[in-house]
Amino acid sequence: MSLTSNDIARIAKLARLSLDAPQSERLLGQMNSFFDIVEQMRAVDTSGITPLAHPVEAIGDIALRLREDIVSESNQREANQRSAPAVERGLFLVPKVIE
Repeated sequence: MSLTSNDIARIAKLARLSLDAPQSERLLGQMNSFFDIVEQMRAVDTSGITPLAHPVEAIGDIALRLREDIVSESNQREANQRSAPAVERGLFLVPKVIE
């Protein structure tokens, strides 16, 4: 697929862009380069290849290195709230900032 200057002018009009001639020519080249890459990707035979849910699956035996979801620190709420100016039922009390 190859775009023309008329295509660029129509796209610019639809997008409400004001392009001068050099900008239009540069955009034409960039858009055609993009569509060339898309055509190259379409030419690749992908039949028989299972789609991936995640790219890490392609690596094989590598597992995600996530730590276990376990509690590693004790609850220190009371110690942390000792320096607070106001606390009520385990919650910090702050001044009202929105009326």
